[in-house]
Amino acid sequence: MSAAVTLAAPGVLSLSGVLDYRTGPVLRKQGRALIAASREPSLVLDCSAVELSSSVGLSLLLAFTRDGQAAGKTIEVRGMPHGMHEIAQVYGLGELLAGQ
Repeated sequence: MSAAVTLAAPGVLSLSGVLDYRTGPVLRKQGRALIAASREPSLVLDCSAVELSSSVGLSLLLAFTRDGQAAGKTIEVRGMPHGMHEIAQVYGLGELLAGQ
């Protein structure tokens, strides 16, 4: 099972694949680098290609949001799969990750 975070378009980072403890650390490094390198003032984290996510996926979204804020960028999460959204609700993160 693989996963990736890529620059899909200017200002759009795409998360795809299975987000779990095996893929999380690599995605974290890739996402941080992409956010830091972006010249866009706002970024969209597109999760529509996520196949499966554990709580690691939410952790990544929160970390990417913090990275963006630290770089002075606004971050919007879109396309969060239903299962991922349900986990966010259980942890009380629904509003924080609104926009999906």
